[in-house]
Amino acid sequence: MGLISEVLLLPFAPVRGGAWAIRQVLEEAERIYYDPATVRAELAHLEKQLEAGEITEEEFDRQEDELLDRLEIATRTSAGLGNGTAP
Repeated sequence: MGLISEVLLLPFAPVRGGAWAIRQVLEEAERIYYDPATVRAELAHLEKQLEAGEITEEEFDRQEDELLDRLEIATRTSAGLGNGTAP
């Protein structure tokens, strides 16, 4: 039965391969997005923007909160707590 199902499902192989490739890209993008080094670099850039007067204090506070939330999730995830949610 395995051979027959493989032969019948063969036309769908490109779809399965495409789905796998998309999953890999998404996983890598998420890894970079939550990478603590990336978040710290974005925080430093944000502070430079504030000092240069490119953004307001309110905008700085809003973006800083978002980045600190990402950093917290990254820290919890790297500590072995799974997907970053509290146990």
